[in-house]
Amino acid sequence: MIRGKVVSKLFVLVGIALLASSALAQDVVHAAAGVITRVDKTGKTIGVKTTEGAEEVFNYTEHTAVRDSREVAHSAKMGVVDTYFAGKEGSRVVVRYTGKGAEKTATLVDDFGKETLKTGRGTVTGVDKAAHTVAVKTDSGGEATYRLGNEGVVETDHGVVRASRYIAKEGDKVIIHYTEDEGGKVVRFFKKL
Repeated sequence: MIRGKVVSKLFVLVGIALLASSALAQDVVHAAAGVITRVDKTGKTIGVKTTEGAEEVFNYTEHTAVRDSREVAHSAKMGVVDTYFAGKEGSRVVVRYTGKGAEKTATLVDDFGKETLKTGRGTVTGVDKAAHTVAVKTDSGGEATYRLGNEGVVETDHGVVRASRYIAKEGDKVIIHYTEDEGGKVVRFFKKL
């Protein structure tokens, strides 16, 4: 009887260990923002020049989704990266991806067109948790307030999270990729520098 209890406890511990290791094995999703520089249909890659000036290359698959973020419905289409971006070099995008180095695979590419996505840099000066806004003193000396909505993402040390769930900290140096609507500036990608 005692031996049976020990064996069953051992099975429970092994099960918990397996679940924990499988959770750790899941790919962490990151994000990058920039401009489409090239689409290689043969190699199944897209090049994106980031605002930091580096060119990132992302693999894409039939499971990579593309979303035209200028459309009201924001519907995503899978398996259309090469045809969707053909001739659209210069489009501003936010790419969500897994992997590192040369093995980055795009999971979702949000297209904002050539003019819609804007970029700001500065230091966080205030956070309104209730209103989901963050105030930033820009590098040019002005002050701007941004809404942290559900559609935007924030790059953290642990991957991306929805902007509406992120709590910025005063004093953080940040780069913000945003769009504007009748309510003001809306975060699409937010990253601590």
